[in-house]
Amino acid sequence: MGRDFSHIARRCERSVVTAYRELREQGTGDFSAFGACTALYRIHHPESSVSEARRLVAEWIDHHIIRAADGPTDGCDCD
Repeated sequence: MGRDFSHIARRCERSVVTAYRELREQGTGDFSAFGACTALYRIHHPESSVSEARRLVAEWIDHHIIRAADGPTDGCDCD
């Protein structure tokens, strides 16, 4: 079933990873879920370019969903 991502310190990162997982569990396709999560990140960080948002979202999905790693990630400087 779903994995608990409460260990992720950044709220935007935790929101993105949780949303991606839940969208995929509900049957949303990978590309659509990725696009929705990129938009979600930009709601948290409207100053971010689309390219930067896509890069971070891809890194976070790879780290937390694909590789199931628990360690810290690079990313934005927010809490």
